[in-house]
Amino acid sequence: MTEGQFSVQGPHQGQPVLAAGKRLEKASAAMILVHGRGASAEDILALAAELAHPDFAYLAPQAAGNTWYPHPFMAPIASNEPFLSSALAAVGETLARLSQAGIPAERTILLGFSQGACLALEFAARHPRRYAGVAGLSGGLIGPNPGQPDASSDTQRAYSGALDGTPILLGCSEVDFHIPKERVVHSADIFQQLGGQVTLRLYPNMGHTINQDELDAVQEMMASMA
Repeated sequence: MTEGQFSVQGPHQGQPVLAAGKRLEKASAAMILVHGRGASAEDILALAAELAHPDFAYLAPQAAGNTWYPHPFMAPIASNEPFLSSALAAVGETLARLSQAGIPAERTILLGFSQGACLALEFAARHPRRYAGVAGLSGGLIGPNPGQPDASSDTQRAYSGALDGTPILLGCSEVDFHIPKERVVHSADIFQQLGGQVTLRLYPNMGHTINQDELDAVQEMMASMA
């Protein structure tokens, strides 16, 4: 995967990518952390301390205006362009940067929260291959439900390819105001069809947040790479 594959010029190109953990040239594994709407790369990079591992580099791309795309994630995909394509390219560019540093996708975990979770999951579904892991915390795949206006012509909803056993974690509240439980379950089904090893965890009465159980599951992903 090369940066040339993501030669989109959009609002998120040229934004900073923050780093923590081991320096890229010395790291043997990496995690891309994708922040949510209204948050920042600095905010999500704080998870690096919670998920500290001596061999990992952590990279967090920044969205222009702190928002990856303007409308809800289940709105018609066209309504979130050109921001969505630019956001997906920003993730791809970060992955390509890791690859150029000698850290391949199969040694890289994609992790996102909220809008960042939707983006990380959508990227993995559109670019399926073996990753070290994908963690979508309070998120789901992007686009309208089947049967909604314009959904039938929404070609981006047709995913193909193989995740080759990539561990996939989907964690969310059962009553999340932003993320319908049904979309999380549907996303789990899609990732299973793509060949992911899916763990789905729905938490009763949890807010729109990340809990310790989810962090423990991510740390298990990381430990399994040793």
